Amino acid sequence: MRLRLDGYTVADAAERTGLSAPTVSAAWKAFREGGWEAVPVRQRGRKTGQATRLDESAQQVLVHLLATQPDDDEPAWSARALAETLNARGQTVSPRAIEHWLEARDLKPKPRALDELERQRTQAGRWYRQRVQPVLGAVRESGGSVWKGGVRVAKPVSGVPELPRYQLYLHGKRGALHTRCLTAPPKVNDYLTLFQRLRDHAPDKPVALMFHGADFQASAEIRQWLDAHPDFHLINVPPANGL
Repeated sequence: MRLRLDGYTVADAAERTGLSAPTVSAAWKAFREGGWEAVPVRQRGRKTGQATRLDESAQQVLVHLLATQPDDDEPAWSARALAETLNARGQTVSPRAIEHWLEARDLKPKPRALDELERQRTQAGRWYRQRVQPVLGAVRESGGSVWKGGVRVAKPVSGVPELPRYQLYLHGKRGALHTRCLTAPPKVNDYLTLFQRLRDHAPDKPVALMFHGADFQASAEIRQWLDAHPDFHLINVPPANGL
């Protein structure tokens, strides 16, 4: 409600809180009709044991799939695609169960709320207004897509099967997660494969990718690829100022 009062849209508030857009809309309607006391508040989070409903064989398949590329044109694995693949192999699994499984293994990073930098009178705010907003505006005006992503090392979690800890991740429309797991830090070809699959996902539209955790300026191969694909706009998110 505070985000909505500050002028954020329903979609923005949903992305920043991890709630669904209908939930935010319903809460906003209740607030307008009855104030703070009318807003329904429930405890969030999964029930005990909910993330362990996947049997051992399903978990082994998940570990294998996350180290590979999806068979379709998706840039990386989504919970929906993982569930569909498991179901096709005789495992009855829901996307929500997979999301809980990823979260329990520190493999479900939240989208970075960079849009809030627009209002900040800081170096990070100036960077966003001068370097990011013009690109995002041009891409959206052309009907293109905007993605947020990065590379990170997931924290080891005791008591669960070991997974490759290097994670490439993307957040697409409405914050949907797409991810891959690697046993070693990503190499140039891993990044280029990710970029190419993103571009192929909508080949006739421009793409903007805000990427955190890697600096590609020193890679001649990536610079050459970007020069050859001017409709792909890679925005390196600097690590300074909490970005």
